[in-house]
Amino acid sequence: MPTVLGLEGSANKVGAGVVRDGVILSNARATYVTPPGHGFAPGPAGRHHRQELLGLLGRALGHARTRPQDLDGVAFTRGPGMGAGLAAVAAVARTLAQLWLRPLLAVNHCVGHIEMGRLLGPAPDPLVLYVSGGNTQVIAFSRRRYRILGETLDLALGNCLDRFARMLQLPNAPSPGYNIEQLARRGRRLLDLPYVVKGMDVSFSGLLSHLQAVTPGLLASGEATREDLCFSLQETAFAMLAEVTERALALTGTRHLLLVGGVACNRRLQEMLRVMCRARGAELCPIDERYCQDNGAMIAQAGWEMLRAGQTTALDQSGITQRYRTDEVEVAWRA
Repeated sequence: MPTVLGLEGSANKVGAGVVRDGVILSNARATYVTPPGHGFAPGPAGRHHRQELLGLLGRALGHARTRPQDLDGVAFTRGPGMGAGLAAVAAVARTLAQLWLRPLLAVNHCVGHIEMGRLLGPAPDPLVLYVSGGNTQVIAFSRRRYRILGETLDLALGNCLDRFARMLQLPNAPSPGYNIEQLARRGRRLLDLPYVVKGMDVSFSGLLSHLQAVTPGLLASGEATREDLCFSLQETAFAMLAEVTERALALTGTRHLLLVGGVACNRRLQEMLRVMCRARGAELCPIDERYCQDNGAMIAQAGWEMLRAGQTTALDQSGITQRYRTDEVEVAWRA
C-alpha cells in the first residue's frame, strides 16, 4: 500500500498531507492572511510558507502516525502558482526526497484538485469545473490528458472576487470570497452587469472593471448596497459558468459534474449548478470544504497516482513553473 507525502504552497495557503492507498491520513494547512483591502504579494507569502512548512510537515506525519521510512514518495506542487511559494515548497520536497531516499513526484496543481475530487466523489470520469483564485477551466478527460474545453480569457473568477472584496475593504479571513458570499445572501437588487461568454470561454475583466467604476457612485447615492453589489456579482459570474458548463455537458454526454477549487466552496454556485445539472439529467458532485481549498493531501493523492504509474521526477527535472497548464500533463494512470 503506497504511502505518499504531499506538499502544497502555490498561493496563500501552505499545506502538508499524507495519503495511503486512497485513504487521507492527514491534512495540515496554514493560510497567509493580509489586512482588509490588501492582497498577498509573492515575497511575503513565500516567507510565510517557509516559516510554517516544517511545523506543518511534523503535524502531518504525526497525525498520520507515519515515519519517514514508511513513505514511498514525496510529492510537491510544481505549478502553476506564485513563484516564491512554489520555490519554498519545492526546496523542502527535494531535500526530504534526498534525505529519506524516496522518489520525488512533481505534481500539477490543477490535476491535484481533480484527483482529490475523483477520490472523494462518486464519479470516476466526470466533467470537471475547476474554479479557484488563479484558474477557471471546464475540463474533460480524453486520451491520457485532461482536455480544457473552456476557460477564462483573462481573470480567474477567484481573483475577480478577491479584487472586488479588496475594493469593499472586506476582511481576508477566512477568505475574501467567503465574505462576499455572506453579503450576497442579503442582497435584494440585481444590477445589470457585463455578461461575457464566448463559446465555451468566459471573461471576467470587464465585469470587474465595470464594478470598480460604478461602485463608489452607487454606494454614495444609496442606489445599491454592498449586499446588492456582491449579490449581482455572484449571480452574473455564476450564470456565466453555468452556461458554459451546460454546453460542455451537452458536448460530452457526461452525467456527472465534479466541482473543485477554492470557489467551489460557494453554496450559491453549488445551488445554481445543481439546478442546471438536474435539468440535464446529470448529478453535481461537490467535494468536502476541507479539500476544495488548496491542501497538501490533494498533492499527495495526485503523487500517489503518479507513483503507481511510474511517473517519478528526476532531481534535475524538478524545477517549478508558474505556468503549467492542466493539459500539459500525461495522465498515465487513467485508461
